[in-house]
Amino acid sequence: MTSSRPVPPTDPRGGTPSRRTLLATAAAFGLLPEAVQAQATAPEKPATPGSAPAEAAPPSLPAAPGKARLRPEPVAETPIWCFDGKTVPPLVRIKLGQPVRLKIENRTYKPLSLHWHGVRNVNAMDGVGGVTQAPIQPGADFLYQFTPPDAGTYLIRPLVVGGSSEPSGRGLAGMLIVEEANPPLVDADVGLVMQDWRLEDDAGLMPFGQPLFAATNGRLGNLVTVNGKPVPDTFAARPGARVRLRLGNACNARGTRLRFEGVKVYVAAVDGQPTDTFEPLRATLPFPPGTRYDLMVDLPEQEGATCSIIALVGQGLTLATVTTKGAKITDKRPPIGPIGENKRLPAEIKLQNALRRDVVITGGAFVPKAAKEAAKDAPKDKPAPEPVYTGDPQKIWSVNGTSASTGLQPIFTVKRGQVVVLALRNETAFPQALHLHGHCFRLLHPLDDGWEPYWLDTFQLLEGRTARIGFLADNPGRWLISATVLERFDTGLWTMFEVT
Repeated sequence: MTSSRPVPPTDPRGGTPSRRTLLATAAAFGLLPEAVQAQATAPEKPATPGSAPAEAAPPSLPAAPGKARLRPEPVAETPIWCFDGKTVPPLVRIKLGQPVRLKIENRTYKPLSLHWHGVRNVNAMDGVGGVTQAPIQPGADFLYQFTPPDAGTYLIRPLVVGGSSEPSGRGLAGMLIVEEANPPLVDADVGLVMQDWRLEDDAGLMPFGQPLFAATNGRLGNLVTVNGKPVPDTFAARPGARVRLRLGNACNARGTRLRFEGVKVYVAAVDGQPTDTFEPLRATLPFPPGTRYDLMVDLPEQEGATCSIIALVGQGLTLATVTTKGAKITDKRPPIGPIGENKRLPAEIKLQNALRRDVVITGGAFVPKAAKEAAKDAPKDKPAPEPVYTGDPQKIWSVNGTSASTGLQPIFTVKRGQVVVLALRNETAFPQALHLHGHCFRLLHPLDDGWEPYWLDTFQLLEGRTARIGFLADNPGRWLISATVLERFDTGLWTMFEVT
């Protein structure tokens, strides 16, 4: 099988710094979230002489009500949910081979579980409440412990059957960064988590559970934050600095395209998995919920230059800007190149003997036929007719004719090591952002004559289209194929397969 040169998914080495040095440098640039800056500057505790090694108690991460300043005074703060009392989404950073051990305490009034979005996890730790674990009930806790098999950038998102949109829409999200054993030399390594919020005029959150949102585009917010703060987020860095940007879309529903201005951007990883570096076509990248990119950039060498990340929402919404300030970095370094391949993924996918299945998505709102006919003769400046939904508000979407809920049986079962090809068909009136749990896939070319040159776990399927994905089913358990727009997930848009 062959593949083309890397291109952005439009349709669908120098020395190695220590983690401590890297974090301290990034904190000095002002390029890390508050919580990570604290990690970078915290003193190390000396070991007690003669003490026997013992496994430390896992850190607790309480999920609880809090408040955030999302609109300027004198408007009141917004009641949100957050981790550990901090409005900044947590950034969990470990080295490849180190375990994640976090005890999640649920101090909210809703059942909760956390999905480690993109991690090829052990099934019991995938974090789908009602499928891979019992939801964490209010007042209870759950210990997540696993060792990620791959370096990469991943999201932490609430995922409970029938109840994911509210904890996400109230603010619960985070990022997991698994650093390579030998990461590329950079001056700063920065995680940026995008969220959006649907606010009333008084900065309170609009009510949840509206069927028309679920049946159309999802709960689209009217305010966007990056790392918990209203955009744009602004940073300063020295001229000539090399920065690794890790972008993650943790929005409840908002997908967009990103545009980069004032700097040449190279994509080094997509959905956490490394790829040959490439420049985004027309300096833009698609960014549906759940998607992550690792970007490598060399900032301009002149002081006072401004570089921006812009979401193509309306006339354009600036998410973050970096302004160069201070003494120019003069260290010589090689050109930006690949960050290294992941040899735990197969070099090729042998499609000849693949198990092939169709996955058909239906449901959602629609424009009535009479309204469509009337619109044909209406003036061009008249707004398009609005879609309507009149069915069961709990079963808005279906996959292969079934609206998913707890107790769903797998649509197919395969033995471990089997190659699977899925033909995903979107028969709805809306683009669908979809996520494959526990695995990475290749987006296949139409004639089985190759695949796109990057691994994915999340992609967007346009309305009326069919796309085929191929993957090696090498992770035992029951795994979801799920909508990343969480209102759709809550109202049936997911299915499941089993690897034995």
